[in-house]
Amino acid sequence: MISLQLGLALLALGIWTTLLLFRGSFWRERPRAAPAYAPQAWPEIVAVIPARNEADVVGDSMAALLAQDYPGRFTVVLVDDDSGDGTAAVASRAAEGLAHHLTVVRNDPLPSGWTGKLWAVNRGLAEAARIAPNAKYVLLTDADIRYAPSSLRWLVARAETGQLKLVSLMVRLKTATLAERALIPAYIFFFQKLYPFAWIRDPRRRMAGAAGGCMLVDRTVLKDAGGIAAIRRELIDDCALGKAIKPRGPIWLGLADDVVSLRGYPRWRDVWMLIARSAFTQLGFSTAMLIMATLGMLATYLLPPLLAIFGAGWPRLIGAAVWLAMLFAYQPILRTYRLSPLWALALPLVALFYTAATIDSAIRYWSGRGGSWKGRLQAQGPQTSAGGR
Repeated sequence: MISLQLGLALLALGIWTTLLLFRGSFWRERPRAAPAYAPQAWPEIVAVIPARNEADVVGDSMAALLAQDYPGRFTVVLVDDDSGDGTAAVASRAAEGLAHHLTVVRNDPLPSGWTGKLWAVNRGLAEAARIAPNAKYVLLTDADIRYAPSSLRWLVARAETGQLKLVSLMVRLKTATLAERALIPAYIFFFQKLYPFAWIRDPRRRMAGAAGGCMLVDRTVLKDAGGIAAIRRELIDDCALGKAIKPRGPIWLGLADDVVSLRGYPRWRDVWMLIARSAFTQLGFSTAMLIMATLGMLATYLLPPLLAIFGAGWPRLIGAAVWLAMLFAYQPILRTYRLSPLWALALPLVALFYTAATIDSAIRYWSGRGGSWKGRLQAQGPQTSAGGR
């Protein structure tokens, strides 16, 4: 028994040594200040926003986006994707009297071979090409994102100083309810572990990714990559876009501090469905990968505390040390979200929650109830490449 416990303890130690020292320091990410940038002329920007039944949040998001203190020309295109709640009217009212211009267009019927959201984005890009043909960048964002007044300056400064082809921010998610405080920081933590931001930013590495809530993309490069049509089947479209852009130039992904989501996940089930929507897609629809991911999560997050509590001798000491390392690694994301460090004690149970939701994601796919966006089933299957978020 001791030899088995020792073997398991050494496995846990190896896993966390690798994560802490050889995984791009993913756990150390913090929001960053904007680089110094004072151009003679700020480049023109056009934003494209798909919106489907967003009347409860689109007014706030449009008011913030259209009030940006951006000195250059900035236009927003909102695509009303068959909303039934007056989304377009709410957005138009919010735009009245603000600094920048809003254009609202209706989406065309969804054709075969496209996910619903990407078809809406494609419609918005077509309108953007018509009304803002000289824009250097396109901001791909969502209708439930609220930007601080200086956010667009921040994004452009980051892009221009680094000659970046894509700048993306992982927006700050809500942590108002018990479920959100318990589960949302882990959502970011697990994403960072899967896609270390430092590796995404490193042009020497193939790792690519992005966060769909906020993506500033070089328009010429997007066109050269085949536009949105090149990823039209992708359920996890943001990381698919990062993968398409990176071979054409450097990309950047970081944590946001003052770009926030207005859409919360207040109930445990809400977060469960956030995971179940796309987790099996992330695993390439592979049963073997599902088994490996499940065993990996259990070994990484449940094994150390179990050894520390129920082990004996060296296995208990090693398990306790690894558990402390896990608690330590989780602290930066808790500080970013301004939460108590004691939430780290819940990480093993949170990991179990995420593992169960991932298994449910596979079950939903096998039963034909796979990922959806705003109540619409998306095109998906083994031909869809794995992405992020």
